[in-house]
Amino acid sequence: MITQRKLLLLRVFQTDSLTMKFIKKATILYTFLTLAIGASAQNGVNSPYSRYGFGLLSERSMGFNKAMGGVALGFRDGQEINPANPASYSAVDSLTALFDLGITLQASNFKMGNLSQNARNCTFDYFAYSFRATKGLGITLSFLPFSKINYSFSSNTRTIENNENITHSYTYTGTGGLRQVMLGAGWQIFRPFSIGLNVGFLWGDYEHRMTNTTSSSTAYSMRRTYSASINTYTLEAGAQYTINLSKDDRLTIGATYSFGHNMGGDATRNTAIVSTTQDISTDVVLDKAFQLPHSFGLGVTFYNSKKIRAGIDANWERWSKVYFPIAENYEDYDGSKSWTPYYGVLNDRWKFSGGFEYTPDYESSSFLRRTKYKIGGYYSRSYANANESPSVSLKKPTEFGVSAGFTIPIRNRNLFYSSPKLNVTFSWVHTNIPYFSNATSKSGTLKENYFRLSLGLTLSERWFYKWKVQ
Repeated sequence: MITQRKLLLLRVFQTDSLTMKFIKKATILYTFLTLAIGASAQNGVNSPYSRYGFGLLSERSMGFNKAMGGVALGFRDGQEINPANPASYSAVDSLTALFDLGITLQASNFKMGNLSQNARNCTFDYFAYSFRATKGLGITLSFLPFSKINYSFSSNTRTIENNENITHSYTYTGTGGLRQVMLGAGWQIFRPFSIGLNVGFLWGDYEHRMTNTTSSSTAYSMRRTYSASINTYTLEAGAQYTINLSKDDRLTIGATYSFGHNMGGDATRNTAIVSTTQDISTDVVLDKAFQLPHSFGLGVTFYNSKKIRAGIDANWERWSKVYFPIAENYEDYDGSKSWTPYYGVLNDRWKFSGGFEYTPDYESSSFLRRTKYKIGGYYSRSYANANESPSVSLKKPTEFGVSAGFTIPIRNRNLFYSSPKLNVTFSWVHTNIPYFSNATSKSGTLKENYFRLSLGLTLSERWFYKWKVQ
């Protein structure tokens, strides 16, 4: 029989224990937030390829699936936040609140002909929070980068036609990017079938600058700047259907659709001509110069008890059907030529990915046997078009990557679900980008190699658990 004194001591001990757990998790979260804030101050890319379109598109992968090639459409787990398919939100249980935060450290190498350059940086990947609102309905709030722009390079010096005593060269720089915040809901209509919806706000800006300089003070130079400020909504629907193959085996089929539409925001082209005798600046402003594409995704994931998870995804983004403003001619110094959005400026983006996960023994007392081991890869055709001349035929840019990693419980206890989890991913990404420049009248291939270490922290809190003492 529990006396009043013992009951009081039990409550005090329980309160102190919960307080210590909170302090530990708060310390872990604070450490990651500090790293993420420092990472968010950096753009995270140094690629000349970010000059095209909206820049380098960010993948919507989280810590749990980065090591699996970004496979996500058929993933459904109540202890993972999966913004790639909002139907998965309905899997969160009624007692749990989930937090997820990720950063990536990256080393890059760029090769263009005989030129080579290395870069290192750190970038913020994502933040997400998920909870269950009512039976069968999960809610998620997430913040994700959409695209990144950052580059600086120069062309070789050339002699001006009909004047061998004067030379000129081009310098290209760019900065900016887009960010996205989403509020999503997933509803389990009946046990094997769920649907979901992400409603988001997309915003950001960019600036691309081309500067033509000459070796003579009497000759004029030209600077052209392309800038835009973008804000629009995003809308994405998802569905998942689970098929039980046996007592331990099941398949989950996932599908997504993103609604394409006109985007808010203006694009501006500024042309500045500078010489010893004149300084002229002209602006051309385009209203509603951008569109988002219709996008489709389909994926299948196989589960074997709590040991094996394997999946494949296919994604198609119809960028060739949207219009986008481009420069008709960089050497159009007087700015008199028209500058309007065109259809077909960008390419359709295809991506195929696959991943595998193995857990030796989910309920083992051994730390290593409870760890989830992962491997994956992907292949994609980029949406960007680096060909500045329609008369020149180039191959489409391609990209592929391989990855491996693991998910470990931070505390060594035999209760994986309620433990904070650290997701660690090592990946290598290679791109081949054929290009043709009107400014230099040269074609070539830009090759990029990225080596990445991604860290993700997942906190699972029993916020809605009702404690009882008997």
